[in-house]
Amino acid sequence: MDWEEFRRWSEKAADWGADYRASLRDRPVRAQTAPGEIAAHIADSPPESGEAMEDIFKDFEDILVPGMTHWQHPRFFAYFPANAAPVSVIAEYLVSVIAAQCMLWQTSPSATELETKVVDWLRQGLGLPDSFTGVIQDSASTATLAAVLVMRERVLDWQGNSQGLAANKAVRIYSTDQVHTSIDRAIWISGIGAENLVRIPSGGPDSAMDTQALAAAIERDRAAGLLPAGVIACVGGTSTGACDDIAAVVEMAHRYGLYVHVDAAWAGSAMICPEFRELWQGVEKADSVVFNPHKWLGAQFDCSVQFVREPESLVRTLAIHPEYLRTHGHDGIINYSEWSVPLGRRFRALKLWFLLRYHGLEGLRTMIRNHVAWSQTLAKRLAAEPDFEIVTQPFLSLFSFDHKASAGADQESHTQRLIAAINNDGRLYLTQTRVRGRLVIRFQAGQFETTAEDVDMAFATIVEIARSLPSA
Repeated sequence: MDWEEFRRWSEKAADWGADYRASLRDRPVRAQTAPGEIAAHIADSPPESGEAMEDIFKDFEDILVPGMTHWQHPRFFAYFPANAAPVSVIAEYLVSVIAAQCMLWQTSPSATELETKVVDWLRQGLGLPDSFTGVIQDSASTATLAAVLVMRERVLDWQGNSQGLAANKAVRIYSTDQVHTSIDRAIWISGIGAENLVRIPSGGPDSAMDTQALAAAIERDRAAGLLPAGVIACVGGTSTGACDDIAAVVEMAHRYGLYVHVDAAWAGSAMICPEFRELWQGVEKADSVVFNPHKWLGAQFDCSVQFVREPESLVRTLAIHPEYLRTHGHDGIINYSEWSVPLGRRFRALKLWFLLRYHGLEGLRTMIRNHVAWSQTLAKRLAAEPDFEIVTQPFLSLFSFDHKASAGADQESHTQRLIAAINNDGRLYLTQTRVRGRLVIRFQAGQFETTAEDVDMAFATIVEIARSLPSA
């Protein structure tokens, strides 16, 4: 492809993208295709000769787009958002064009120095103290893995990487059952093992960790000759918004010398609004914190920020220094590949820089405040409807609800049929979760371009479909 053809197809792709985003409200949110339907239209073998861009682009539109679930749809109320504000998309396009591998300062000084600056902008925006510094990771899963590896190395006196786990007593990590499953994966990948992830009971309206039970578990493990290493607390759990008492968790964990990592992947974005910061009171004393600007702030996936109080521990855990990765003659520079599990690094800071400069913190605060207010209003409206129940009250913009089955009908089957009917209808997209074993429907507002009218449509659609659903 020569550069004139590149220019022409880049312009076409940009035009297509603008038309696509403008038309999302007219599309069903979730893909309406059956399993295997897309694959049936894709060749079984790769082409021997190159094909025309016209043909490739047409197949993209005709074959692939119908099989896409539209995460940028303003009535995407499922999971947590994976936002891509238009200004962030433009920045991501520039990142793709430049195509730098930003693993070291010398491989792109702008990428390193901008990352340092924008991460500190976010620290200030979240109200975190300047004792924190940070790094952009690809996702909260990687940030949590990095934190778990630091926990492991600290408790093994920095010998885990060299000796391996087999040479040492079992390392123990503590959390409730409300944390994201990425914590389980971090425990697996770190070699600590699922049996050494100790689930601490939780309770109360916030499903918060019982810190007395945490202390008892730590003492029990130490008495058994095991090695308590760290605690993973959550602010805004994925299922229903569970929130640990961060101040209490940190105080108890630090009493025993344990490292504390706070997973605020979704809810952390809301902390740019000062009125929500009570939800993570005490976070300033944690050892590391992760939040995902790609979830609620509008940065295009992937873009996760990990704040740490002692970057030296992170570097000591992850850094490796072959000669070809050394930067000679520049003491004191940061090489962020030493702060991350992957060696390769994309120029993720650029989309944050564009996003924060274009919208400003106040513009982003307005969006988040709207989402919270609209979600809380929707919960109140559903609660006032016959046969609807709010199962978990709104935590920021997340709540869960259920609709009562007709007499004699199985409640779980009814709930499952209701959520399937809502999603098959296409006007909005919701997911299910379980609360104390009960299947319920989960709602969250967080898509960058959602409006009050979109939430109104969600209310009307939910009520309409629930009332028209045939009895089992």
